[in-house]
Amino acid sequence: MDKAPLVIGVAGGTGSGKTTLANKLKEAMQGNALILSHDFYYRSDANTPFEERVKWNYDHPATFDTDRMIEDVEKLKRKQAIDHPVYSFVTYSREEQTVHMEPAPVIILEGILIFENQRLRDLMDIKVFVDADADIRLIRRLLRDVKERGRSLDSVIDQYMLTVKPMHEQFVEPSKRYADIIIPEGGKNRVALHMLVDRINALLHTTTRSVSSM
Repeated sequence: MDKAPLVIGVAGGTGSGKTTLANKLKEAMQGNALILSHDFYYRSDANTPFEERVKWNYDHPATFDTDRMIEDVEKLKRKQAIDHPVYSFVTYSREEQTVHMEPAPVIILEGILIFENQRLRDLMDIKVFVDADADIRLIRRLLRDVKERGRSLDSVIDQYMLTVKPMHEQFVEPSKRYADIIIPEGGKNRVALHMLVDRINALLHTTTRSVSSM
């Protein structure tokens, strides 16, 4: 009898390269993997004015509806489809529509705080922490938020100093101790990526499923 899907957790600080790694893992699985981002599950309160929502601490565990993410991962592990929420980083609110997602042999969870919650960690078969120097992470965040999310340089720097940096030190960096594997530079580390893909393939092979390596 087929076993439950394999769950891979990819955590790391903002701008560390974890999303790149998650995407390359999915690509290597050739249609046998899906990505579920913690960012989909930001809490939302439409009754709170935009000016106030902008000021929220989006790097604290309390800003995520992690319970709902856990429920969705549990459904996927039972090979049931889900409809995950969609969050807008332009309006700082959850969209009305959801995204339908069918189960897959490999479920890749991605986010800065996915190792912080024990219930979520316990659902993972492999936990990967992507490491990068703080200055590199800040530069990448600046480029992303200014180019992709339409934010000003000053607002990105203010948010980084007020919430992102202290929350990284309080929650993200300590969660590294839960990782099975620590990968410097994420998806750009081709040696580590190949090793991880080989390990995933080996685990899938034991459940009579196998995907091609890169």
